[in-house]
Amino acid sequence: MKTYKSFEEIEIDLRQLSLEKQIALEELKMVKSDFEESLKPMSLLSNVVTAFGKFGTLMFIKKIFK
Repeated sequence: MKTYKSFEEIEIDLRQLSLEKQIALEELKMVKSDFEESLKPMSLLSNVVTAFGKFGTLMFIKKIFK
């Protein structure tokens, strides 16, 4: 536990903690926004098309080397 020698030290630490809290909240907002974006229908469709494309390519390569 930290021992403070003045109110100024307490205020500095409180200000720092407040700023760290604000930064963490903004980071959470960004994560939420990214998550919501990834759940949009066009994004999901894009992910499915990409997955099928990779699967199709893999199957094509397997047929070539049989």
